[in-house]
Amino acid sequence: MSAQNSVGTSINSLRQMRERKEKIACLTAYDAAFAKVLDEAGMDVILVGDSLGMVVQGNSSTVSVTMEDMIYHTRCVASAVASALVIADMPFMSYSNVDNALHNATLLMQEGGAQMVKLEATQRQAEIVSELSACGVPVCAHLGLRPQYIHKIGGYQIQGTDNDSADAILQAAVALQNAGADLLLVECIPASLAAQITNTVELPVIGIGAGRDCDGQILVLQDILGITPGKTPPFAKNYMGNGTIQNAVRAYIKEVKSGEFPPA
Repeated sequence: MSAQNSVGTSINSLRQMRERKEKIACLTAYDAAFAKVLDEAGMDVILVGDSLGMVVQGNSSTVSVTMEDMIYHTRCVASAVASALVIADMPFMSYSNVDNALHNATLLMQEGGAQMVKLEATQRQAEIVSELSACGVPVCAHLGLRPQYIHKIGGYQIQGTDNDSADAILQAAVALQNAGADLLLVECIPASLAAQITNTVELPVIGIGAGRDCDGQILVLQDILGITPGKTPPFAKNYMGNGTIQNAVRAYIKEVKSGEFPPA
């Protein structure tokens, strides 16, 4: 594994970007080749997402992704990254209790080379986030649409559309911040709710399908390259009109930084 990210993006630099209102550009990657392209283009954050279950493995959801899958793909990405912050998803049921979460986060960091772990959360996960944080594990808490819950919620639908559910997501954001989360990711919630969360918490907030008022944006790499199997999310944008993969990635970063993406 390379001596990854010794002078690159850190939790502190993400906080500083939020303070000076510089947008944070993030994409997913699952292998060394694409990770190197993203890193050399100047990506701030690379997420090794359990979305690999769909875009790499060809499954219908992320539920089938295992810890072994995540360690392998995280290790591949981390080996090629010199600057971006590498975050790894904790897969389905890998953080069902504190002991489970501590064990699996250790594996992702020690064996995979992740610098932060991401878990799908409500207020129920506050205790887990607190213990991870107390043990020195940086945590990104994922709110709103939580793909690992797809069989429970019944489909990929916008979350937080009524007052009660919107308030639950906002209160969870505050609780997870107070528990020690270092970053929030909000997916498929109304732009007004994402803006309220961003203005309420003190952490950087990354959005996906959550409007333009978050501190940063993330998309699945395959979506911006127009090679996603099946239906592309309506909030995604194909950047391959720029000619090459490298140019597509640079164009995405430029539009996130300028505020051009997302358009609303």
